[in-house]
Amino acid sequence: MNLQKLFHMQQELDRYIQSNRNVEESVFRKKVLALQVELSELANETRCFKFWSTKGPSDKSTLLEEYVDCIHFLLSLGIEKGFDSLEEWPAPLKEQDVTELFLLAHQEVSGFAEQTTNKDYVNLWRTFGALAEALGFSYEEVLGAYLDKNETNYKRQQQGY
Repeated sequence: MNLQKLFHMQQELDRYIQSNRNVEESVFRKKVLALQVELSELANETRCFKFWSTKGPSDKSTLLEEYVDCIHFLLSLGIEKGFDSLEEWPAPLKEQDVTELFLLAHQEVSGFAEQTTNKDYVNLWRTFGALAEALGFSYEEVLGAYLDKNETNYKRQQQGY
């Protein structure tokens, strides 16, 4: 999947939010935490780690929305650090155990926050690609959900979210 359209859309949304909220300081670390929170919300909806419970995961649309919340911040972090020239979604990791992927993603987000290298950024995309596969999301579904959520985010900003 080509990522340039998403980077462009995210950059416009980030500018819109930062302009409307008069944000002038660096918000990189806040975006890192936001990504970790969104990733945890996604994990919670999958219930993959809840060995003590018989309740299954949330429906696919809920999982996809939470996943796309992560993608918004993943794009935003790349823009912030100048890694928005990434053209294509890198090949996903082979790991398919969802719990392990969540743990790895958290570890990689923390690592990227400390050493913001292009290699670390690409690895994040590979891990999120593996998560998409493990959760049964196609790139077309991710794109469609991103477009929908991007529109929702603009409406929220206009309504004083």
